[in-house]
Amino acid sequence: MRNFACSMTFAAAFALASLAAPSFAQDAMKQIQLNEKQVQSYIAAQKDMAALSEKMQGGAKPDAQMQSQMEAAIKKAGFKDMDEYGAVADNIQLVMAGIDPETKNFSEPKAAIQKEIDEVKNDKSMSAEEKKQALAELNEALKSAEPVKFKSNVDLVKKYYDQIDKGMQ
Repeated sequence: MRNFACSMTFAAAFALASLAAPSFAQDAMKQIQLNEKQVQSYIAAQKDMAALSEKMQGGAKPDAQMQSQMEAAIKKAGFKDMDEYGAVADNIQLVMAGIDPETKNFSEPKAAIQKEIDEVKNDKSMSAEEKKQALAELNEALKSAEPVKFKSNVDLVKKYYDQIDKGMQ
């Protein structure tokens, strides 16, 4: 079952970052070079954004009031707007998806997702339905996974890994 949770983390990491973008579009992610202030601001926004995300039903598009609350939360954390927050969130999630939670070693997203696919296929503790769902989500994530363009992002996210991970739970 732990593998199922890990598998869902990889697949969800790519899906969750898109929730931050105001357009909720599924466009290709723009990679940016992160700085320490951006990562710290992301961590500061996590609690409020997680609470607001829980209020939304099934990933539905937020109404005007929810959008306003999200904008207030990200501005309070130090972001200028939702676009900046979304770009930072996308780039952090891209790196987080490639970090092994136990060893803290980084693998490029495609390699990490492929490893999870192999583990799910060989996991005897998962039901057939769990495997089917996990594999579908992982294969979808694999299609859009890109290599990390800014290697300094990996070191920066690893530095704050525990704080970021705690906020994702």
